[in-house]
Amino acid sequence: MPNPQPDPRIGPNEVLRFFLELFALFSLGYWGYLAWPFPWPGVAFMIGTPLFAAIVWGLFRSPRARFPLDAFGRTIVEVAVMGSAALAWVMLDHPIIAAVFVVVAAVSGILNLRAEQRRDRQQ
Repeated sequence: MPNPQPDPRIGPNEVLRFFLELFALFSLGYWGYLAWPFPWPGVAFMIGTPLFAAIVWGLFRSPRARFPLDAFGRTIVEVAVMGSAALAWVMLDHPIIAAVFVVVAAVSGILNLRAEQRRDRQQ
């Protein structure tokens, strides 16, 4: 008999994903700070870019998303947010950081997608 309650335990991949999301937001803010002239539009991009990414993530990708999407839609949102953070590092001339971030985020995303699909099948 399927368990109607979600599993409250937090695994290592959920912790990793949390830090990846924080790093993505930091990356976008750092890009806004360095890539644009200060104070304007630098401050706007430094605050606005991670804020926009956080809103998109919260609305469409988070576990408590306001507008839940199917697996394909969640993947598109995740690739857009994480990919833009990686692109920010490439634009800042740090391709190694971008490559490591992309690999870790991709592996974590694949593991999370498989876990979500397992949960969806159980319900």
